[in-house]
Amino acid sequence: MEPTGITANLLVPDIAAARDFYTGYLGLSVEGFNMGWVAQFRSPDGHAQIQLLTHDATAPANPVVSVRVGAAVDEAYAEAVRRGYEIPHPLTEEPWGLRRFFVRAPDGNVLNIVSHRDE
Repeated sequence: MEPTGITANLLVPDIAAARDFYTGYLGLSVEGFNMGWVAQFRSPDGHAQIQLLTHDATAPANPVVSVRVGAAVDEAYAEAVRRGYEIPHPLTEEPWGLRRFFVRAPDGNVLNIVSHRDE
């Protein structure tokens, strides 16, 4: 697997309440998307980004990072299973355009391994 990007997912109680800090203070003024339970904010040049997450809408765990792997998501899933890693959320085609799964690292962190339709 070769990641094409990694984005931190910060757990917040309320995205709207947290928005001013991340947009006003940090300058992440471009809202990539906002689904109510997860929102992405980027710097105008696109070099910095973060996702704010209240809870994951379809999975039983909240991931600490999202790792984009493009078309390699199926291979990444097979490799995680082969290695015996815990899969808290199976490989799933989500209605909002992602193919993803969650894997728990040996240290306990949950990672969202994801492929976007446009990759």
